[in-house]
Amino acid sequence: MTMPYGSRLAAMMTRRIGRECVYTPSARLALYLALRRWCRPGGRVLMSPVNDDVILFVVLAAGLRPVQAPVSQWDGNIDPAAVPESTWRNVDAVLTTNLYGLPDRVVELRRRCDVLGIPLIEDAAHAIGTHVDGQPIGTFGRAAAFSLSKHVAGMAGGFLAVEDARTRRELELLRDDLLTPRRLRADLSTTLRPLARSAVRSLHLVRPVWRTMQRLGLLERDDFRMALHAPRLAGSARHAPSLTAYEPWVRVDLHAFRSRHGALVRGQLELRMAMLDGDLARRRAGVSLLSGTTWASPALRDRAADGPQPLFRVPLLVHDRDALLERLVNHGVVAGYVYDPPLDDYAGAEFVEPSPDPSGARWFAAHTLPADPLLARKVTNALTKERATTAHPPVPTPPAFDTTTTPPTPLGQ
Repeated sequence: MTMPYGSRLAAMMTRRIGRECVYTPSARLALYLALRRWCRPGGRVLMSPVNDDVILFVVLAAGLRPVQAPVSQWDGNIDPAAVPESTWRNVDAVLTTNLYGLPDRVVELRRRCDVLGIPLIEDAAHAIGTHVDGQPIGTFGRAAAFSLSKHVAGMAGGFLAVEDARTRRELELLRDDLLTPRRLRADLSTTLRPLARSAVRSLHLVRPVWRTMQRLGLLERDDFRMALHAPRLAGSARHAPSLTAYEPWVRVDLHAFRSRHGALVRGQLELRMAMLDGDLARRRAGVSLLSGTTWASPALRDRAADGPQPLFRVPLLVHDRDALLERLVNHGVVAGYVYDPPLDDYAGAEFVEPSPDPSGARWFAAHTLPADPLLARKVTNALTKERATTAHPPVPTPPAFDTTTTPPTPLGQ
């Protein structure tokens, strides 16, 4: 009997989180599978506007309408209490972000979704290793998309975690229909890129390599967001749901996002997954250092010791963030994963339903400097030399991270 594609990697992830897992070449393909499985075309998906633009295009490719939620100015994730009741009554699914590894308010969101009878889908790409009340992120919703490229530097690989084996088998068939044929050249590139990136860092070549790529136009983005190409994007809607129609946007930064990986790539990812716990331990140490700096928000400092930690990136709050990011390159630090402007400002009402209160998202997106905890000492030294100043949100006191929120009242009562 032929084993399903990527079954060994899927089994490793299943043992880690205790849910059935489908292996995918990327988290974005995993998320697309979840949206197609649990959302009907034309449905409305509540999501944070402080998110990767690729995720916006995945939602559009699934034939869905992205509804932008008010977010907490402390972590960029959905603020359930600020979402109007009229919005709750008119959404068909909720998509979390777990931005930088800071978890969404998943307990309240799950309760809301249960009352409404709609699916909670977790984007856990930033949150492998993150727990809420001892339960792994990725086990609260109907499904969860994970990314291997975020924590083990695999430059490829993802999972879709689901509740039962029957659903897993159904999604494996849907995944296989969407995969494109394996190409040896792409496999070699995927395998060698992490090694090349590690060599660049080890040889202290980050600054010259990055500057050269900028001058030669080798970066796909000229800014934090990719070019929208609105007329072409509007035309693609005629074909939705269709991953192919939206591929020019969904493939940015990861052209092989749905290419079938060969044994070379999968074998490397298995080795990297075996090192995941060590990677997470080093990240926790870096988070501890960054959480004690003046640039860390009070919310981050308060929860660093015993609460959920942002293990992927630590969001530091600084003035003149854009200028600082440019100067950090001179110190050998390239800080990516900046999601500014928020998606409703970026895409406009033609493509998304704007947030009823965009102020929190705009402030957080404009002042956040995502710091890699694996480079914690280098980042703190660079920011100190650059005399970076701390930005303080308009609201002076951060809310406590509460996982025991009172359940919402069922509609109609």
